[in-house]
Amino acid sequence: MPSPFPGMDPYLEHPDIFPDFHDSFILYVRECLQPQLPEPYYAAIGRRAWIEVSERFIRPDVNIVAPRRPEPPPRKSGDAVAVAARPPARPVVVHVPHDERVEPLVEICIGRGTKRRLVTAIELLSLANKTPGEHGRELYLRKQQEILDSKVHLVEVDLLRGGRHTTAVPPDRLAAAAGPFDYHVSVHDFDHLEDYFVYPIRLTEPLPPISVPLLPGDPPVSLDLQAVFARTYEAGPYRREIDYGEAPPDPPLPQEYTVWAAELASLAVPPKGEAPRENDKDRP
Repeated sequence: MPSPFPGMDPYLEHPDIFPDFHDSFILYVRECLQPQLPEPYYAAIGRRAWIEVSERFIRPDVNIVAPRRPEPPPRKSGDAVAVAARPPARPVVVHVPHDERVEPLVEICIGRGTKRRLVTAIELLSLANKTPGEHGRELYLRKQQEILDSKVHLVEVDLLRGGRHTTAVPPDRLAAAAGPFDYHVSVHDFDHLEDYFVYPIRLTEPLPPISVPLLPGDPPVSLDLQAVFARTYEAGPYRREIDYGEAPPDPPLPQEYTVWAAELASLAVPPKGEAPRENDKDRP
């Protein structure tokens, strides 16, 4: 069944759900682009890996418990004071688990082996990319700057309302030029150094088709983000994973959207005692 929302589904932004959506969306971006790319271009999955301190609760590997020592008897006047040798120090073991995290992206390339050239990088921003203090954000911003300083186009898709602004387009200039928006896509062509081609998106709108640049002299290809979203949603677990009637989206919606979103979400809630059916979308 399709999402009840016309474009991005705000329920997918939940921290427990978005990572799966992120990785699947990237795969279907590649699927959508591949047949459109003229030779010798091809779309491949790139990966960025880093180590992050885990937030999972894990029992400590070592517990050190010191037995309570008995109180010494009171010392009488004139008694000699014996100085006991200090026992050797015993360190306390503090276990800090780390997780390896991997984020996929789409790379449009030409050539093979040592002649392989990256032409365009397509990123879907993740929760880690937009969270201050996360290693994933630091790594992303470093890679972003490397691309901006190179002969590689950068396409950044931000489908997260929460977190810090992260796409390469300066936020003050974006706000002045685009007006209000909930999501956006930023496209930076390496041959238009000072320009960012931005697609502002409202929650009430379908996701737009965007132009993906290739090398100078070759026309861009179109990427239909709404088609990619629909493919990702229908192939994923989201209809079964999300209870649209249980709670509002996380992060919360602006007040202007709450009634509208609640009405749409109610359409995705099956009648009491009836489970959602996979073929509901085919019903008249």
